[in-house]
Amino acid sequence: QVHLVESGGGLVQAGESLTLSCAVSGLNFSNYGAAWYRQAPGSEREFLAAINYRGSSTSYGDSVSGRFTISRDNAENKAFLQMNSLEPEDTAVYFCNVGRWSDDEEFWGQGTQVTVSS
Repeated sequence: QVHLVESGGGLVQAGESLTLSCAVSGLNFSNYGAAWYRQAPGSEREFLAAINYRGSSTSYGDSVSGRFTISRDNAENKAFLQMNSLEPEDTAVYFCNVGRWSDDEEFWGQGTQVTVSS
């Protein structure tokens, strides 16, 4: 059974940083891409960042490009999202996604809350 567990969320002040982690089990993580999304109350789920299976290619959503960095450690079966210069608008539940998206195979974590106070 596949499990994705996010951690690292919490309450921070504007301008501070957080690093989210996603621990993956139940699949060969090095064969899957990883991505991060977020969802604020009343909003649709928003794409933030993705990284390919080897970690050699990344892409970012416009709202976080230059502030957030996605990475992965295949030996540890983990994906990460480094978030800098956080703003109140970044307040949301952050979700980890792992998948072979071209094959319509993907898995989601339960999410971790990030709250940024002004």
